[in-house]
Amino acid sequence: MGLEIKQECFTRADHARFSRRLSEQLRALQLVLISPGFGRAERTLGAELELAVIDKHGRAYAISQALVREADTPLITPEMGAFDIELCTPPVPIAGKPFSQLRESMQTTVRQISALAERHGGRVVPISILPTLRSDDFGPEAITDQPRYRALARGLRDGRRSPFEIAIDGEDSLRLESCEAVAMEAANNAFQVHVSTQPGEFADLFNAALLLSAPVIAAAANSPTFLGRSLWHETRVALFKQAGDDRPPCPDADTALPPRVNFGNGWVREGAHELFMESVALHPPLLPECARDEDAVALASSGKLPKLNELRLHHGTVWSWNRPVYDPEHGGNLRIELRALPAGPSYDDMLANASFLVGAMLGLKDRMPQRIAALPFALAKQNFFAAAQHGLDAKLMWPSTTGGAPTRMRAREVLLSLLPIAREGLSAAGVDSAESVFLEVFEERIRSGQTGAVWQKRVLSRLHAQGYGGYAALTKMLERYIVCFQSQRPVHAWSLDDSEVRYV
Repeated sequence: MGLEIKQECFTRADHARFSRRLSEQLRALQLVLISPGFGRAERTLGAELELAVIDKHGRAYAISQALVREADTPLITPEMGAFDIELCTPPVPIAGKPFSQLRESMQTTVRQISALAERHGGRVVPISILPTLRSDDFGPEAITDQPRYRALARGLRDGRRSPFEIAIDGEDSLRLESCEAVAMEAANNAFQVHVSTQPGEFADLFNAALLLSAPVIAAAANSPTFLGRSLWHETRVALFKQAGDDRPPCPDADTALPPRVNFGNGWVREGAHELFMESVALHPPLLPECARDEDAVALASSGKLPKLNELRLHHGTVWSWNRPVYDPEHGGNLRIELRALPAGPSYDDMLANASFLVGAMLGLKDRMPQRIAALPFALAKQNFFAAAQHGLDAKLMWPSTTGGAPTRMRAREVLLSLLPIAREGLSAAGVDSAESVFLEVFEERIRSGQTGAVWQKRVLSRLHAQGYGGYAALTKMLERYIVCFQSQRPVHAWSLDDSEVRYV
């Protein structure tokens, strides 16, 4: 869905032609998804990791395009932020040792990026939001200088038709009016996991991802600060939603269309096609560039796989926290892109999050009809934002397994109750028993209570007590974070003081 474009400005004729293509391609996609044999290959996992690029002082360093040029590999790509960079992993079969394979792939690519960054006096770090960001980091130059990103920024501003505002309440409050909010998308770094799925199981598997997004984000949270303010445990959730909101201000929230960065609009009832239809119906195109003509319906009717470039391009500008991906390459597949997980703090932590989430999705898949009947979608959505704000202490409404009303439970209690289901799901998928080490890391984090966000908060509290204030404390905390990341130990084992660091 990261298809490149060449245009930056679009006419009414471009929009009209693009809209016709979208309608045709929705029909074609429907035919593809019901065709015998599509998506029947072995289940695979893949990942994308977004990294912050920093200078020797720990400040955002806008050299990502230079790094991408020098890397010259499709595994290293730019992001919207000029001080962000993304690595991709080749997909691996879920049977066997998928998480170990993804870990090795990520480590290899991060070493390559790090070596390139060092030549420019820079470093890279996997962290959900860089704590040392300042408001002057978000000028127009914060957006990567490529047609795709310039056009995206222009489209978001044009749709908004009024100044952007950012308002986030936490331990502190952040209020920004008439700000360059589009550029603030650059602050957000994720660890995105792709799970392939057969069309017939998509609805149950996707609904499981929706249900599990709240508890997993509570355990994975890693961005407690932004612009010097202590906000949510995973502030990225609030910031990304507001920075990517192209809707004009609406006085009546009940009549407003959903935002582009959205948890979802309801449980999936039929399959992936309804989510593609939803993205076309609810969100105007931001990048209406048409590729070469293809008769998508004719191709799909004859059993061939159409590219669906316009539909994929448009769907890539609707940033749901979980979204379907249609891929026509290598025989074609349908995937679920899990977008809620943050970057960092360590390789093992990220893969522990993925191990739990994927395992629990597979373990719950066949039980989802009963689960969604017992939990209104509005409560699942409410759970997600509560978990992002409060972390493991968040109170979630969880569906009863006995047919009763939803039960209010703390996120940590929900997670501990789901661990056996995650183990079952991974085992049934053929994951090697040695991979259980990642679920063990996940469980240790839950029981210790030290998530990435909690570690950052605790270190900042100690630094403040030692007399460090403002950005001096944030910078010192970031340096400790980098040392601990380099130790390759999971965050529940990270120290809080320089004197306790023994990992280099």
